Amino acid sequence: MRRTKIVATIGPASDDVEILSRMIEAGMDVARLNFSHGTPEEKARTASRVHDAANRAGRQVAILQDLPGPKLRIGPLRDGVAELKAGDRLLLTCGTEAEGDAAHMYVEWQGLAAAAASGEADIIYLADGSVRLRVAKVREEACEIELQVEIGGTVASRQGLNVPGELVGLPAVPEADLELLRFGESMGVDLVALSFVRRPADVEEVRKHTRLPLIAKIEKPQAVEAAEEIVRVSDCVMVARGDLGIELRIEDVPMVQKRVLALAGELARPSITATQMLDSMVASTRPTRAEVTDVANAILDGTDAVMLSQETAIGHHPVLTVEMMASIARSTEQAAPYARWNESRVRRAERGSGDAAYTVAFNACSAARQLGLAALIVPTLSGRSARLISAHRPDVPIYALSPGRETVRRCGLIWGVQAARMRRHEVTEELIADAVARVVELGWVKRGQRVGVTAGLPSGRPGTTSLFQVQEA
Repeated sequence: MRRTKIVATIGPASDDVEILSRMIEAGMDVARLNFSHGTPEEKARTASRVHDAANRAGRQVAILQDLPGPKLRIGPLRDGVAELKAGDRLLLTCGTEAEGDAAHMYVEWQGLAAAAASGEADIIYLADGSVRLRVAKVREEACEIELQVEIGGTVASRQGLNVPGELVGLPAVPEADLELLRFGESMGVDLVALSFVRRPADVEEVRKHTRLPLIAKIEKPQAVEAAEEIVRVSDCVMVARGDLGIELRIEDVPMVQKRVLALAGELARPSITATQMLDSMVASTRPTRAEVTDVANAILDGTDAVMLSQETAIGHHPVLTVEMMASIARSTEQAAPYARWNESRVRRAERGSGDAAYTVAFNACSAARQLGLAALIVPTLSGRSARLISAHRPDVPIYALSPGRETVRRCGLIWGVQAARMRRHEVTEELIADAVARVVELGWVKRGQRVGVTAGLPSGRPGTTSLFQVQEA
């Protein structure tokens, strides 16, 4: 059983029920819909196709809505692309939406001109950092910035524009994101990723508007500095290495990744490692050795999930890429340090102040290893008990059972967890007996095998996990 989960971005190359079915069979656990591109109505149709494909494949797949966040983008370009050459001058008009070209481009946020005039934005990057522009002159009243191209390259319509540092006037949670969030809820997304989080308050602000689990994307220097506080207020964290490698010195990204993944483990939050993991497979049928090593290292660092972006969104081999990611994960997991993870990965609470569910999770994983249990069975309403056991990284399968279809799908993001539905119980003894019978019925456990089961008193209430029982299936 593969434990590391696979998040795959759905785009033109994969937005087809047949291809999606094959991707799910190959190992896709979560389908990411990037709301920075396309219309909400298009995303709703894609989500419907994902559900159809999941039903066809016989697996539950979660839908992740990735919100644009306060990302600056240039407007449309004539012919779709423009070639910028070193030494050229480029006029950038702020606060206007119009078609541009290699000499004149547009950006919607009017405040960028003021930021450039104050010195907040003296260097601007385009095309994922490959094109570098320096501010030469600012005409603030006209909302115009004259830029000199220091490093040229090809720029495409509506590409992101990066300004290192913090733009004070840029809203942390745009109203447009909240509108998309409401739309996502109406179409039944399971998880929401927040782009360009800078501080814990950004996550808490969105929390006021939804009960959906929130994934904080770490891709700004301010987020790196406040990483622990952001992880605490989030349901999951993503190391978004694309913009992070533009906003920070690129040589600092690996250690930031390791630090954020370690924090997520200490605080028992799921984590995702993203961007360019198998980037060469956009065109090639095989990844580079460096990419395979990158995926393996993220897994050994403790990531819950690895993410594919343009590899499955616009790549030539979306199914093959998922198969490769799954193969790397299965091979790497054989060498994972489960005993060390169980003992030291999750941060311990001080005596008398801890949460009983953390203690049950720790001891369940220890018992699984010491007693040679076949599996850990986790009845759960919200998915929290499964998350806590997963954080301790047992070396046996974790089978989560829930009456909630949404909880079953969301478990698709949690390391080592396989989930299915079961009916709700109000009596703990009945819950434990039915949970064991259910995993036998599913074929996950054979009769006579010893398993561990977690439960809570009283039954039927979330957040009450307080006991662990070992029994034969």
